[in-house]
Amino acid sequence: MILNYDVLVIGGGHAGCEAACAAANMGAKTCLVTMDMNKIAQMSCNPAIGGIAKGQIVREIDAMGGQMALVTDATAIQFRMLNRSKGPAMWSPRAQCDRGKFIWEWRKKLDETDNLDIWQDQAEELLVEAQGPECCRSTATKSVVGVRTIWGCELRAKAVIITAGTFLNGLMHIGRKMVPGGRIAEPAVTHFTESITRHGITTARMKTGTPVRIDKRSVHYEDTEIQPGENDYHRFSYMGEARPLPQLPCWTFNTNKECHEILMSGIEDSPLYNGQIQSIGPRYCPSVETKLMTFPERENHPLFLEPEGTDTNEMYLNGFSSSMPMDIQIAALKKIPALRDLKVYRPGYAIEYDFFDPTQLKHSLESKIIDGLFFAGQVNGTTGYEEAGGQGTVAGINAALYAGSAGGNTNATSTAPFILHRDEAYIGVLIDDLVTKGVDEPYRMFTSRAEYRILLRQDDADARLTEKCYEIGLARRDRYDYWMEKKEAIDRIIQFCENTPVKMKDINGALEALGTTPLRAGCKAIDLISRPQINLQNLSDLVPGLKSVMEDCRNAQGEERESLRQRKDEIIEAAEVKMKYKGYIERERMVAEKMHRLENIKIKGRFDYDSLQSLSIECRQKLNRINPETLAQASRIPGVSPSDINVLLVLLGR
Repeated sequence: MILNYDVLVIGGGHAGCEAACAAANMGAKTCLVTMDMNKIAQMSCNPAIGGIAKGQIVREIDAMGGQMALVTDATAIQFRMLNRSKGPAMWSPRAQCDRGKFIWEWRKKLDETDNLDIWQDQAEELLVEAQGPECCRSTATKSVVGVRTIWGCELRAKAVIITAGTFLNGLMHIGRKMVPGGRIAEPAVTHFTESITRHGITTARMKTGTPVRIDKRSVHYEDTEIQPGENDYHRFSYMGEARPLPQLPCWTFNTNKECHEILMSGIEDSPLYNGQIQSIGPRYCPSVETKLMTFPERENHPLFLEPEGTDTNEMYLNGFSSSMPMDIQIAALKKIPALRDLKVYRPGYAIEYDFFDPTQLKHSLESKIIDGLFFAGQVNGTTGYEEAGGQGTVAGINAALYAGSAGGNTNATSTAPFILHRDEAYIGVLIDDLVTKGVDEPYRMFTSRAEYRILLRQDDADARLTEKCYEIGLARRDRYDYWMEKKEAIDRIIQFCENTPVKMKDINGALEALGTTPLRAGCKAIDLISRPQINLQNLSDLVPGLKSVMEDCRNAQGEERESLRQRKDEIIEAAEVKMKYKGYIERERMVAEKMHRLENIKIKGRFDYDSLQSLSIECRQKLNRINPETLAQASRIPGVSPSDINVLLVLLGR
């Protein structure tokens, strides 16, 4: 049987679901191929979305027209805004979710998406054809035409997106026991990697792991410290409703010396240390045995016990990722007072899997070797649901554009590849890092990776991306209209503060009471916002008219809007951040604009790097391997020095 589509997505994880929805919502006839329709967007490890920098990515997916934020809000059972003690560039939303409800909420999103079919099967062979002489879209000499499945179905498409997660030749480890699989109790995908690499695409192996799952009825909560969530106005989606599920606490406690001793007694059977696992694991999410080996002086490490849902006894033990023998894991945990009567559903395990070198990709996530073939998610060497979802969204957009079928959303005006720059989104930082620098360990996003993080705050993702994605046809009209109303409301507050004078005699007493220096002359209200003791809420008690502007829920036409009323606190926060950090934001924007000048200098195909003896040998090797599109991308390649960039600038001038 042969089925024909515009876009084919292989894998129903977080990258695949976002890719499929993005392509279909842009008008492409799309098919999502998954091995199990009942495990769509399975949260294989921690049932949580967001975290440091990851939360910003989810907000960006939402602002672009993606689904992850909406699904998270609908299934969240605990929400927290991390890093509130730091500046707003560091604030990061995180939500613990109900694992089972998360899957079915995603299924609902997919089922409601026009132009999208789901096919339950397993891809076995990538179908590629040599380009004819009329094909001149790129330097590649091959084009993807579809896949063949293990059941013999041939799925044909103009563009194919590979989002296979950890399933490609997946191998699970518990102690010395090894079992092929892509996830516990799920089979590995064999042969598919080989059908890709035979065309010249290189692959390597990575490793990740997950902790033990615990029966909550066996926990002694009196020996733990409770961690409640937050129930304020924050949530992930700018379009979503308030969290509908009961909000549950988490608990924290520590390992101890006795626990460590048992773990160390089994270290010879640890796959990480007996030579069984050769691939590289995530440095920023180490196994408990790695913590013991790296920090032998530590007598305890923090653990976090997190619920898996509202209707289950299963709990996730964050901080105890392990592939030690199961009897060692359980015996060690029973030495912790809170877990002395421990019962588990399953032990932790490690998994090795294939990934593809992301430097073989363009910034659109299309292969440089095979036209029409896109990669997204863990197959690009990343770790995390959020990083996968961000890549999936971009790959879905570009696959639809490549297939020439974007236009179901009639405001689409361009078919050029959709590229996010480093000053536009964390997703742009993520993709640029992957395709420019490559990976030598599973890539995880942090705020420190973004040089323009003051511009990439969690509160302004819609300001950065909604209009851009409305223009290409992904963000829908209702999302665009909501952003325009929100933008107008923010501007009203800022303009009021810029234009409203404040007199010394009216406010100095209140300023002293707030612990800030009194005025020596009159000023505008916006000048007071920059003070750390002042915010819009307490200033509105001192400046006549400010409170009514903050409470104004009308749009530009003067109509009362319930959407503005519901997000009033978010609008006030966004306006305050823009005013309080105006100087920092403007300075960073100037730096970013300078770098854009290098982004506009195209160098691909303009140099024979091997002949440029004025460049270092390492620089020539790296430039040949990456073949950067622009001078700015070349400047970010490890091994390319500022002097090398100056040489290229001089040669371009000639």
